[in-house]
Amino acid sequence: MVASIHNVVIVGSGPAGLTAAIYAGRANLNPVVVDGIQPGGQLMITSDVENFPGFPDGIEGPELMDLMRRQAARFNTTFVEDEVTSVEVNKRPFKVNLGSTDPLYAHSVIIASGASARWIGIESEKRLQGRGVSACATCDGFFFREKVVAVVGGGDTAMEEASYLTRHASKVYLIHRRDAFRASKIMQDRCLSNPKIEVIYNSVVDEVLAAPGDTHVTGLRLKDTTSGSTRELPVDGLFIAIGHEPNTKIVRDILRTDDNGYLLHQPDSSYTDIPGVFVAGDVHDHHYRQAITAAGAGCMAAIDAERWLEAEAHDGKLAKSV
Repeated sequence: MVASIHNVVIVGSGPAGLTAAIYAGRANLNPVVVDGIQPGGQLMITSDVENFPGFPDGIEGPELMDLMRRQAARFNTTFVEDEVTSVEVNKRPFKVNLGSTDPLYAHSVIIASGASARWIGIESEKRLQGRGVSACATCDGFFFREKVVAVVGGGDTAMEEASYLTRHASKVYLIHRRDAFRASKIMQDRCLSNPKIEVIYNSVVDEVLAAPGDTHVTGLRLKDTTSGSTRELPVDGLFIAIGHEPNTKIVRDILRTDDNGYLLHQPDSSYTDIPGVFVAGDVHDHHYRQAITAAGAGCMAAIDAERWLEAEAHDGKLAKSV
């Protein structure tokens, strides 16, 4: 059986993947987007998005992703509701293996599979995401002006989140399970010298407390890691800052990553070390982690893929079928 070869297959359907699809579609590449396990990415669990340009009154995260998806569909994007299990790049065309349907073949692949926040792992934390529980201070800190919030973590990320939140919140509790931080000394000094930040050592969040109907967070039940005793701490919001996990399992053995598993790319481009494979969004960006920067990276990847495909076609290197 002869299988068709797609110009570009995009792995992931968050802001990076959908923006790549919009640009690739406008270039008449007829892109294929594989949704992944969480279509729409992390914005699907974000309630209000107030920092994405073009929406002066803000917009709900799922609504923003629906608009981006519809825009991509308008430019002849095909969506595949499946999960990529692996990508074979040892020969061309590339083979994108799926969990429940036949594999896809592609001349180029854009990896835009994003990253997932590491969570504590309690039911109330998941239930109250978007109602006072967040994993992104720069995304949601604005909603907690003159309110009391808590940050969980002990590394540089937690210190950065706590320091940032002092711009908005009236008080920030920094909760750490041990009696010493693993963050760099300069970050600790900056955080511990801030009068708005109070550290609670040797404690973990045992439960997130909420108002009736789970409309918003009202406090935390903390458990002492040394004595096992519990107490309640009134707060208006909880920020989880124990790191992110890039969704790179499908390509970790074939593409270069840094020590934390984030994909590496060539300077000032989206090119990886494998010609025809590009990267975009939080799967490589652990510094900004914003919807707008992910969208910008998706734009870059699509333009890079378009130009690469044009050069390959000019040189006669693209097969017509497999």
